[in-house]
Amino acid sequence: MTQETPSPLLHLSQDHLGHGAEVVLRDLDIRLLPGERIALLGASGAGKSTLLEALRAALQQRDVAAAWCPQRQGLVPQLSVYHNIFMGRLDQHSRLTNLLNLLRPKPAHWQAVATLCEPLGIAGLMERSVEALSGGQRQRVAIARALYQGHDLFLGDEPVASVDPHQASQLIQLIHARHVTSVVALHQRELALTHFTRVIGLGKQADGQGHVLLDVATDGLTPGDLDFLYPAAATRESSDVS
Repeated sequence: MTQETPSPLLHLSQDHLGHGAEVVLRDLDIRLLPGERIALLGASGAGKSTLLEALRAALQQRDVAAAWCPQRQGLVPQLSVYHNIFMGRLDQHSRLTNLLNLLRPKPAHWQAVATLCEPLGIAGLMERSVEALSGGQRQRVAIARALYQGHDLFLGDEPVASVDPHQASQLIQLIHARHVTSVVALHQRELALTHFTRVIGLGKQADGQGHVLLDVATDGLTPGDLDFLYPAAATRESSDVS
């Protein structure tokens, strides 16, 4: 008996994506299926952030909720770790509840955030202001805020860029454990191959425009198969050897 392919959460098909008159990516045709773990790879400037933002906007148009962890994090430095994480659910409460929580957190809300912070290693920092944290700690707070939203789909733009490989692996595992589907922009090729089911590789072609250069399952891929997505790095390595 043939197993039917599930209906896509989203089919993004556009001639181009960009900002104003600037074209970043051309000829897109991407389907996002439930349960997929997709890693977006490509050199800096390849269009990973642009694609993630387009996916998020398209999902919103279809009323599909997605946890969002942007590259710039969007944290409020003067507020505590707790309050920054609680902001993930501001739209789920009344203005009065949100105001009262700012002044005096409800025990139930505090406990829910504390439980989430424990596996992230920031439970002891909940009262500390974000501006007093390290880069890696801030990244964990941004991830916690996204997880706190409680959605099945996770979109992340370099969410583990500020932590070491071992910690990055743990954080990706936690993200996957709490979400059915995920699309995450990364620079770590090894992490993409060991923790994701599909790789979408972005890069520029001869026309100078960004394109999807690779869209395949990760089974059987090696880091070397992805080298062509990072031509500048390959050139530097060649120069070092010569």
